[in-house]
Amino acid sequence: MITPSERSVETNGVRLRLVEAGERGDPLVVLAHGFPELAYSWRHQIPALVDAGYHVMAPDQRGYGGSSAPEAIEAYDITRLTADLMGLLDDIGAEKAAFIGHDWGALVVWNAALLYPDRVAAVAGLSVPPVPRSLTRPTEAFRALVGEDNFFYILYFQEPGVADAELDGDPARTMRRMFGGLTSDPDAAHRMLQPGPAGFIDRLPEPEALPDWLTAEELDHYIAEFTRTGFTGGLNWYRNMDRNWELTEHLAGATITAPALFLAGAADPVLGFMRPERATEVAVGPYRQVLLDGAGHWVQQERPQEVNAALIDFLRGLELQ
Repeated sequence: MITPSERSVETNGVRLRLVEAGERGDPLVVLAHGFPELAYSWRHQIPALVDAGYHVMAPDQRGYGGSSAPEAIEAYDITRLTADLMGLLDDIGAEKAAFIGHDWGALVVWNAALLYPDRVAAVAGLSVPPVPRSLTRPTEAFRALVGEDNFFYILYFQEPGVADAELDGDPARTMRRMFGGLTSDPDAAHRMLQPGPAGFIDRLPEPEALPDWLTAEELDHYIAEFTRTGFTGGLNWYRNMDRNWELTEHLAGATITAPALFLAGAADPVLGFMRPERATEVAVGPYRQVLLDGAGHWVQQERPQEVNAALIDFLRGLELQ
């Protein structure tokens, strides 16, 4: 049984709570969670990666869990989020690592591969593929995609305080519906896009029971953490989408040459608007794609054995040091 340790790392002006396992000196793998998740979301991957011979670092990213949550919205832009991960390498004196991210964490690691190509030995994104740079600001692109009057959660998240109040109002309801109510069902997707005053969590169905991949104790861990911290830190990541687009103008046309993997559940609703068909325009090096039939958005928690096997197969034989 592998027991990860926890410690704090001071980097890039913040303190990150870090879950770490494996032997220093072994090839390094950094795991970056998404929204609303924690380093805890990688609980099934960490032991498997260590068993396969890797040193693993999984932070609560800024704004989450036991890590710093700066007040300024701009403190959550992509230059800071990627620099935080590089700071983990600096902390142990590692030159490079493999980076694996889920959801928002996937966006961070794809950008890390563009911003720090010499330090990213390999990169894998779960749920969110690498996509070419948008020709317009992301919020403008999303508005054009869904229509001027329709609801879209990313646009709803933009206004400070609004989504925060809904999600913070009942963290147990928020996490229960997020984990149990996100679905690719057409009726649910239609309800999620309909105009009207209902918020994001209001539009998610109340699950009749927990999904079979999540225990009550695991759900309670998330509820306790987000009850303590609130959701504003994670929401502020969304509020930097246009800023990120402006800050990365110099990356227009840039490509990822490191070995890359995109892995997702085939039933992940995110694939409805973050489509992987153009991934190889960005990931021009060795690239592979894995879609797991029947799996949804929380893929590394839903199907840990298959995800672990795919990640280890991807990493095996790569030069990570």
